[in-house]
Amino acid sequence: MRPIRRTRYVPAALAALSAVLAAVLTGPVAAAPAAAAEPASTAAEPAAESRGPRLYVPDANPDAYLQALDLARDGRHREAAGIVAMANTPQAVWYGDQSPAEVEKLARDVVRDADRDDATPVFALYNVPGRDCSNYSAGGASNTAEYKAWIDAVARGIGGHRAIVVLEPDSLALVPADCGQDDAQGTLTAARYTEVNYAVDKLEPLSGTRVYLDTGHPGWHSVNSIVPRLLRGGVARATGFFTNASNYNTDDANSWYGKLISSCLAHVEAGGDSAACPNQSWSRADAQAWLDENVDTPASRMKHFVTDSSRNGQGPWTPPAGKYTDPQDWCNPPDRGLGARPTLRTGDPLQDARLWIKIPGESDGLCLRGTAGPEDPEREMVAPRAGGWFREQALELVRFANPPLLPEE
Repeated sequence: MRPIRRTRYVPAALAALSAVLAAVLTGPVAAAPAAAAEPASTAAEPAAESRGPRLYVPDANPDAYLQALDLARDGRHREAAGIVAMANTPQAVWYGDQSPAEVEKLARDVVRDADRDDATPVFALYNVPGRDCSNYSAGGASNTAEYKAWIDAVARGIGGHRAIVVLEPDSLALVPADCGQDDAQGTLTAARYTEVNYAVDKLEPLSGTRVYLDTGHPGWHSVNSIVPRLLRGGVARATGFFTNASNYNTDDANSWYGKLISSCLAHVEAGGDSAACPNQSWSRADAQAWLDENVDTPASRMKHFVTDSSRNGQGPWTPPAGKYTDPQDWCNPPDRGLGARPTLRTGDPLQDARLWIKIPGESDGLCLRGTAGPEDPEREMVAPRAGGWFREQALELVRFANPPLLPEE
């Protein structure tokens, strides 16, 4: 379900497009990265170094700049500026399938570059064996030993530098037993927990690194379902967890889900039972009353979380009723928008960051929605494979961004 990512270079001629478009549309392109410094900021605001910690802006997918260049040549300057502003916003750097030597060098290059910019990079590590249940983003290490060697290399690359690690999207929300790929003894599922625990123990002790574990998203696992998986995955030794990676749930839903999970983890640590915790299906009044009565751990001692707002500006897509046997509402849904800009200052004592974990503009895969394909019947076109640049979707994300990516005309 998650495309493979890699660092990319941006040719100087294409990167210069930012300056050209900034002259056409005053302000938004040049200022886009600064938006990460403040939760209430927009892409049109000027940079403000004094506002606090910043997130790293990695090299963009070159196809984003190629699209912007084509749009500018066609006179569609505002759309071109939007694509560039999107590409120039802090977002995660994804690693998966590289050799240990390759990933070590790539990670080292990124943390050093981020240090020069006094920024914190976000790494999405996506190489666990059997990832995505061998679906659109199949791949990963061949076995546990190979995965451990790969994690060792990532750790060497990061060293003592600052980094946020989003550890293995779908690794806990989608274990091998969930998709019928395990044996009767649960061998592969047990190995998955071994692998996640190993990564936590290798990466979290690094002096500048914070590791967050997978919860899927609020529309998937209940709090009572995901908390035992987090505990088995080693969350007690990690900074916390992440939610909504590559999905579309609103900031409000994500923050509430995160609070419930953090509170349930604290309840269990104090000797309680996760089955008794309120979940996202409870009324908020009832859930809050339960928390007030049963959880008194201060936020500073609870597990924290980060969320993905890269494509949640319009919230989740509701497929037409009865139209598809498998709507795949997570897969390139139409008319979604960019969400709030990434920030390390959320105003929530439990939420460490709002991030763009998913690379906006990159396809989720060949969405068939239960049909024979090859076209996505909702879009009436063949979508790019997972990780490929999806021009039509990129324009939708800019057009329907909430808050707007560019200032009003």
